[in-house]
Amino acid sequence: MSSRTPDFLVVIPARYASTRLPGKPLLELCGWPMLRHTWQAVQHSQARDSIIATDDERILQAAQGFGARALLTSTRHRSGMERVAETVARLGEPDERVVVNVQGDEPLLPASLIDRVAALLHSDSSADMATLCCRDAGLAEASPHRVKVVMDAAGRVLYFSRAQIPWAGQQHGLLRRHIGIYAYRAGYLRQLSRLPSPPLEQAENLEQLRALYHGGRILITEVDPPPPGVDTRADLQAAQRRLEQGLNAGGR
Repeated sequence: MSSRTPDFLVVIPARYASTRLPGKPLLELCGWPMLRHTWQAVQHSQARDSIIATDDERILQAAQGFGARALLTSTRHRSGMERVAETVARLGEPDERVVVNVQGDEPLLPASLIDRVAALLHSDSSADMATLCCRDAGLAEASPHRVKVVMDAAGRVLYFSRAQIPWAGQQHGLLRRHIGIYAYRAGYLRQLSRLPSPPLEQAENLEQLRALYHGGRILITEVDPPPPGVDTRADLQAAQRRLEQGLNAGGR
């Protein structure tokens, strides 16, 4: 794989109406809204530019308040991917532009992983998307909030699920947690957003299954486990503790 990181754009989709944590992007962590921590991580990546894409005026105002470039998008989108696609279309990005989707609920995401997923897609012109995974002992609990993934010998995704896959994977050391960060080429992203949502996507509530269902090729590589994103109140409390530890050690 090439070690050169391509010129890429980061789009951070941020939706207000989270089912489990309403207003999640604006929940406070160490004095900042969670979204600001995510945006700050992106600023340490090699992205040429970044933009927050939201469906809510409150998030737009907050993002602009802390200095982020932000865009108000449609409220009809069914997934973050569709929100990113609208943003890319409105920005007029060329088909070959690499676009990285960093979800707004990843306040602890290392910037190096943003660069890694962009470089992974850049390494294979035949791939449509790229993403990341890691080993995670916590997957033995089979929580639906930790998405699992299996891949083939060539490093391409076979399937994602909220269920524990593969069966007896813990026993054989095969369990991998999906890290919810994606790289696409802008042209493919536009095509993907126009495809119908298949039953698999709806059943699992996983937007990346739309690509697999319609024949998309997704590259994946394993990295060291990053801190998890925020899906639940317990995740929010864990993120608060981690950030406090970083501040006590001399961080922001």
